Amino acid sequence: MLKKIFFISILLVTALSFAQGKKGGMAMKRDVSKSGKTDARDEAGKSAADTIAIIDMYKIISLENDTTYVDTTLSIKREYLSNYLRKDNFGLLPLANDGQAYNVLDFGLVGYNPFPEFGFKAKHFAYMQPEDIHYYNVATPYTDLMYRSTQSQGQILDAFVTVNTSENLNFFTGYKGLKSIGKYINAISSNGNFRIGGSYNTTNKRYLLRFHFTGQDFSNEENGGIVSTANFESGDAVYTQRERLDVYFKDAKSLLKGNRYFFDHSFRLSKSNPNSVVIHHQFNYENKFFQFTQPTLSQRFGDAYTTSIHNKTRYNRMYNLVGAAYATEKLGSVEFYLEDYNYNYYYRSVILANDFSVRVPNAVNDRIDTYGARYTYHKNKWYGTATISNSITNQSLSNIDLKASYKYNESTSVSFRYQKMNKLPDLNYQLYQSDYKAYNWSNNFKNEKVNSFEFEGKTKWIDASLQYTILNDHLYFANTATASAEMDTLYVKPFQYGKTINYLSLKAHNNISFGRFGLDNTVLYQNVQQSDNILNVPALVTRNSFYYTDRWFKKALQIQTGITFQYFTKYYGNDYNPLIGEFYIQEKRKMGGFPLLDFFLNAKIQEFQLFLKAEHFNSSFTGYDYYSAPNYPYRDFTIRFGVIWNFFS
Repeated sequence: MLKKIFFISILLVTALSFAQGKKGGMAMKRDVSKSGKTDARDEAGKSAADTIAIIDMYKIISLENDTTYVDTTLSIKREYLSNYLRKDNFGLLPLANDGQAYNVLDFGLVGYNPFPEFGFKAKHFAYMQPEDIHYYNVATPYTDLMYRSTQSQGQILDAFVTVNTSENLNFFTGYKGLKSIGKYINAISSNGNFRIGGSYNTTNKRYLLRFHFTGQDFSNEENGGIVSTANFESGDAVYTQRERLDVYFKDAKSLLKGNRYFFDHSFRLSKSNPNSVVIHHQFNYENKFFQFTQPTLSQRFGDAYTTSIHNKTRYNRMYNLVGAAYATEKLGSVEFYLEDYNYNYYYRSVILANDFSVRVPNAVNDRIDTYGARYTYHKNKWYGTATISNSITNQSLSNIDLKASYKYNESTSVSFRYQKMNKLPDLNYQLYQSDYKAYNWSNNFKNEKVNSFEFEGKTKWIDASLQYTILNDHLYFANTATASAEMDTLYVKPFQYGKTINYLSLKAHNNISFGRFGLDNTVLYQNVQQSDNILNVPALVTRNSFYYTDRWFKKALQIQTGITFQYFTKYYGNDYNPLIGEFYIQEKRKMGGFPLLDFFLNAKIQEFQLFLKAEHFNSSFTGYDYYSAPNYPYRDFTIRFGVIWNFFS
């Protein structure tokens, strides 16, 4: 269904862009260029002006109004973006097949929301949140196409198009689809992200509107990992054919699906005075479900109530924010707002166990109302925001978020952020039901408390950031199977840690160029102070790329080729449980300490880019001890190829 909607949307936007081409003003020929020069002819004696649209005319605007521009350069930065997530995935370690979960190596990537969220975090890495949807203002219709090969059979296709039908009105639509067979038994991924939306503003900017719809589904066959790590690590030719390795589940499958309807708009009360009061409203309605099915029972999860497994967790929420803001040029802007958060998380039945002495309810639902204030200051080289919110209703919820930055020049800046949050637990920690007896719980956990300090400095030589986070009442999942039970038995449940966890990280990045050669380095150091092994991360994570860039054939062809080295130190990496769509802590086996070497070759002609990559080409000669989670091997040597093609008309 989503594919049909996508193609209809493509036809609609194409028709709009064709109609745009028939109009005056925007109908002039444009050649995308980094130059700002314009070849304009006077009206007398000349037919039409040829206008050169510079790249600054293709704006990408975030929900927080940060503006960037379309990037078509052939650079090491863009090399890091040529993946399924289409963002730099440093600090994320993928499972063997595309479209599966990622183990988090960099805890600094974990974000917090004071409201209770759906949970099932391992299934949400590619799920587009409201802040992942961008809005556009483009001089001509802009199209971005990406194709990338996957594991064994399949492909990734990401197609996106946006057009301004007038200077004030923009539409966009896109679909990212993935199908990957994978190299292990029962590991097929089939995912889809559809989005459509736009933005509008009146000429005097009195009224501003941004809106979007997303329909997303992530289907994964779940094999539970390999049964024998000894067979995998042996390197025997028979087991390098990965389909010969035995796995825990042969017919299990998970599905996360969600739809979202979102709009954010504001209206200035005065027609002429830009410093008058502005009314702001944001609406977000979303429904999701997470489903795990398994026709054949597995003793890995223990006894079951039924002869086959069909778990389905449903969720919907409606969020409204209404605020009034006042801004002056000297003092900045201040907004006072109210939030209404109404959610329903539920199952179709009530579980009664142990002769009715244990009751697991079928739903958690609530309405949370908060009040808050947001102050923004932006003048000259200073930019800062301060947000404070607290609950009105009975729930204990609060958030303080302070940000400040100073920009010395285009290449040098410093920034600071402090966040103090009293967060309600995610809903799958509070309630979960399953046909497996051990996977039913109803909890009343305390709020998580988060205090975080972040410092960042950027210069033309190096970028560095420091983060210090204090966690109290931290929630996590752990295996409760006793030592006498079978080693592969999993009784994973949520727990709350009553002691304090102190997390410190230091990340540095620099890019050194010498002639046509370059060296790009990112290094992350992490240190955790805790009484028990609850928050587990590697002490050191590094990525280093040595590359060569040149232009051939009278500079018509630009090429970039090189080798990327990645490494992280050994640690007790979290394991993955597909039944609940979460990673859980373990202390039985360390992972890491293996090098990852990738060779890449990228070529670019005008706005067409071709890339070829040999991923993990050292896998056969540096030892078969590479894992993404204790029973989930990392990817073997794989040849990737793909294209990225941008159109500006």
